[in-house]
Amino acid sequence: MGDEYTQNQFVQLALLRILDANLDRAREGLRVVEEWCRFALGNADLTQECKALRQELATWHTAELRAARDTPGDPGTALTHPGEETRADVQQVLQANICRVEEALRVLEEYGKVHQSAMGLACKHMRYRVYTLESKLTGSRLHQTLQRSRLYLVTSPSEKLCEQVEAALQGGLTLVQYRNKEADDQIRLEMADKLCRLCHHYGALFIVNDRVDLAVAVNADGVHLGQQDIPFAIARQLLGAQRLIGRSTKNPDEMHQAIQEGADYIGVGPVYETPTKAGKAAVGLDYVRYAVDHATIPWFAIGGIDANNLAVVLATGADRVAVVRAIMQADQPTEITQYLLNQFPRNTRSSI
Repeated sequence: MGDEYTQNQFVQLALLRILDANLDRAREGLRVVEEWCRFALGNADLTQECKALRQELATWHTAELRAARDTPGDPGTALTHPGEETRADVQQVLQANICRVEEALRVLEEYGKVHQSAMGLACKHMRYRVYTLESKLTGSRLHQTLQRSRLYLVTSPSEKLCEQVEAALQGGLTLVQYRNKEADDQIRLEMADKLCRLCHHYGALFIVNDRVDLAVAVNADGVHLGQQDIPFAIARQLLGAQRLIGRSTKNPDEMHQAIQEGADYIGVGPVYETPTKAGKAAVGLDYVRYAVDHATIPWFAIGGIDANNLAVVLATGADRVAVVRAIMQADQPTEITQYLLNQFPRNTRSSI
């Protein structure tokens, strides 16, 4: 009987230590995420949700659990992994801590069922709330980057595509669209994956032209649709609520339709004739001026815009432009990207 009692005590103590450690882990991870939502995103709703989750977890973090803690005797404190010692960027910090919270809540859910059934159920519900928080955090990040992006590179086929894009990213570019209507799917998939990883390394958004399936396959930040592409509603269903969907427009009717459908941004053009849109007449600056007065979402003037005419476009009141040849055919993509960004008024330029 004495041995059985001792065994029960051992199991109970281990259970309490597991719960204590994972409550600490979840609360710490939430605080890391909360600070970003508060000070970087300025998002009161996300900040409040993080705080509410932390406070709810605190109600389960009882004195009994804390008393069972044995940090000096915990072999896990000496274990580490090289991936935990460095973070490439803030997004890795956020992702690591969101995952830490989700994993901890799963442990709390399972062992909580043994400790107190209500605890297991509460942690299950909180885990789903964190999944939602993760989605909203991703959406908030994408939209924040979109809002501060002034220059949008739409790529054209090139043997040195990755090198050219990286050079532009080094110049401060924060938004890239992969566009190649000629290559076969395998080549496009491989290139989209490389460019996506490259953009994310620099903290830039990566958009795929036309192909929702490729965007999903490489975890792109969104897709850009022309007027003849897959219906917007289907694209949204496939991409989910958080990823970005852009739409090309060439007149006010198409603009208002795109806004009504829920586009996250639109292209306005082609402003000037361009071989990228062969056979399409330029819409000129009148439509750009219309967008200045009527567009209620971010929009980019596009079509034949380069260093020689950018000032004319900006003089209409436009504060975002998309370019192709201005960067893709430049001998020094980094320098031309910096030059183009410096043409925007200081009150519209964003820090990188």
